[in-house]
Amino acid sequence: MSSSSSMDDMENWPEIEKAATGKRRELVLQGQAVDERISSNGGLCPAIYSLTLLNYLEVSQCPSLTEIHEDIQHLTNLTSLILCRNKLASVPNVVGHLKSLKVLDLSANNLSVLPEGITELKELTTLNVSCNNLEFLPEGLSKCTKLSYINISKNRITDFPSDFYSERLDLLSTLVAYDNSIEKLSGDVLKLAAIKVLDLSNNKLSDIPFALSDCAKLKEINFKGNKLNDKRLEKMVNGCQTKSILDYLRAKGRQGDDGGDADKGRNADKGKRQQRKKKVADEQDEVEELNKMVVRVLHFSDAPAALTVKVSAEVKDVRPYLVCCLVRGMNLKSGNALKRFLVAQTKLHDDLCDRRTIATIATHDVQLLKAPLTYDVKPPTELKIASLGRKEMTAVELIRHIQLEADELRKQKKRQNVTGLHKYLQILKGKALYPCLVDGEGHVISFPPITNSEKTKIRKTTKELFLEVTSATSLQTCKDVMDALIAKMAELNKFTAEHKEEAGSDGEGDGPQEPAAGCEGSGELIVQQVRTVDQDGNLKVVYPSKTDLSNEIGNLTVIW
Repeated sequence: MSSSSSMDDMENWPEIEKAATGKRRELVLQGQAVDERISSNGGLCPAIYSLTLLNYLEVSQCPSLTEIHEDIQHLTNLTSLILCRNKLASVPNVVGHLKSLKVLDLSANNLSVLPEGITELKELTTLNVSCNNLEFLPEGLSKCTKLSYINISKNRITDFPSDFYSERLDLLSTLVAYDNSIEKLSGDVLKLAAIKVLDLSNNKLSDIPFALSDCAKLKEINFKGNKLNDKRLEKMVNGCQTKSILDYLRAKGRQGDDGGDADKGRNADKGKRQQRKKKVADEQDEVEELNKMVVRVLHFSDAPAALTVKVSAEVKDVRPYLVCCLVRGMNLKSGNALKRFLVAQTKLHDDLCDRRTIATIATHDVQLLKAPLTYDVKPPTELKIASLGRKEMTAVELIRHIQLEADELRKQKKRQNVTGLHKYLQILKGKALYPCLVDGEGHVISFPPITNSEKTKIRKTTKELFLEVTSATSLQTCKDVMDALIAKMAELNKFTAEHKEEAGSDGEGDGPQEPAAGCEGSGELIVQQVRTVDQDGNLKVVYPSKTDLSNEIGNLTVIW
């Protein structure tokens, strides 16, 4: 390509021109404006492949992007390549030439096969190929010995490659593979010595290997939605904590080793067989009963002071969808209960909410709320919020602070990726108005998808929570996320009730533990309906309705 044609190309791509002239090491292209240029140009501007100083390249949310040119191989300094939420049908094999690459995100595309070149990425630590049409993974992934995180969820994969269960992948700590068609998990999974998180929910597994209990670092497993041969185990995976499931597998493994002859039961008479069947049935009923999580719904008309949220018309073009509810009976005071809840919320944000791009959750202490509440929009210079752990400032100032903190962290850690709020700023890019939830005193208590307010922050002493979920995608998305949040809260509350940790064991809320109001320490949650209405008071939505919190959610029992 001549330099003159390269300059002509860059005239329509100011981001690329700025990156070239400023010798920048990070470039992000995303959204509708970029997509329109890709469509009219027939692809990405070729000049992008001459930015050889780039460490971080992201091209996302561009449905007109269907292919990446082989010239990508020239960007040999890349450590992060993010090509998510496009319509890529293929990725060139020369991606394997990017020897410095540590993070590769190809999620939410139209990929039916991955290039074998991926297996040559010896520095790769993170691989996300979720939400594609993959039926298999390339052989040789075990050569990527630095892999620590793999996400292959929402594909059509039926099995793992033959070399996948390998001691060479001794840094692999997280494997997310839900919503596939995987039929078997090999007992060789114990060779993945560092595995901590394993999600194989909604697959076609019929058995879980006993050897899984020998994975010493395993902390979180999910096998929900698989039709297991062992029906007691199937009920356990739909409701029990990881430790209980691993203990069961360990015990079954020992039983298999020690009692092989007895298991054959060739000479057992009919009476003994019937006794065994009855015992198993009783055990199954016991497990099912123990694992039940109860949520009681309180109709808004039964509440003495039902909360209603007014929604302004202006949110329609910014972030139009909102559902809310009140929750009582959530025990946050005992031990690490609050910490577990916050970690679960973060996990929902990363997974179900797709890093807050699909939806955002916010939680508030009801005692600190000043009604009435209004869901509104404000210009960035007028939106003021005292965000978590910070003094009050405008949205413009807050975003500038977050950006500066991220830049400083990059310098200190000498890397392109940083965690924290910085990764959500791109969602607001180009918006003239920002969404916010405002209380009766005019204070902004929520600024989705960025932060909540310190003013209504939940603490160990919080007895009643106000939950909100906002989205620019759909109302059903909000409801699905809220369903998942409440189900998770019920699960955590049950765990807290069973383990009876002492209050204040992590430094807060010293004093004797009191049972949560209304549930007498049983772990039962009470969810009170909240209505959202338009500016004229017409009902928009009430949550939960009879169609929400369906019986398909694990062992959740909903009482109306």
